[in-house]
Amino acid sequence: MSLRSVTIIKDKVNDRSYPFSIPSIKGSNSITFTSEVTFFVGENGSGKSTLLEAIAYQCGFNTAGGGRNNMYEIKSSNSTLGEHIRLSWLPKINQGFFLRAESFFHFASYLDQLSVDSPDIFRSYGGKSLHEQSHGEAFFSLFNNRFGQKGIYLLDEPEAALSPARQLALLRIIRQLVKEGNSQFIIATHSPILLGYPESKILNFDTTPVSEIEYEDTDHYQIMKGFLNRRDLYLKELFKEDTE
Repeated sequence: MSLRSVTIIKDKVNDRSYPFSIPSIKGSNSITFTSEVTFFVGENGSGKSTLLEAIAYQCGFNTAGGGRNNMYEIKSSNSTLGEHIRLSWLPKINQGFFLRAESFFHFASYLDQLSVDSPDIFRSYGGKSLHEQSHGEAFFSLFNNRFGQKGIYLLDEPEAALSPARQLALLRIIRQLVKEGNSQFIIATHSPILLGYPESKILNFDTTPVSEIEYEDTDHYQIMKGFLNRRDLYLKELFKEDTE
């Protein structure tokens, strides 16, 4: 594990302006990482992806998705928070990747542009254009071929393109890379499957300040378990207005 903590620098910032007005950001001064695999959980708008992008910014990764050497421009979310955090490393590493599900299409297009002058570029991504693969296949080409060197991997909702079976396969890839002692993962997710990774730490962005939460206490686990165990009851309650 290399990234030890993130400190939010709040001097001379307006805590009524975005993103400093987000309760999880406003109420937290620092976040400590104590596991090779850390998950960020919380409702949409809770700040988990915002902080993940800020970490990517400080790592020198493209905040639209990619690594340190992936230079392309698309409209991406505000990087203001990235300019107001400090990362503590032991040791410092410069390799890694920021996976952003919502802009992965643009990253794939960027690789296609590079391939015009560098046809071998696809060797690091499964041997062919990511656009020639399904969304899930393209993600796995990235995981299997790009995530092999010592580095920090920041994944923003990787389950977006993955079936439940592929999510389990991703857990196996993460496990292998962690066992080799080469990798640290920070993952923002809504997936109760991914959250089940053993010995991981889960940080809840629905609390102020951000706090650790046990897997079984997450809404993701509770809601999914309740739905699977009592589907008829859940649907009856959900649709009760239709029968009134």
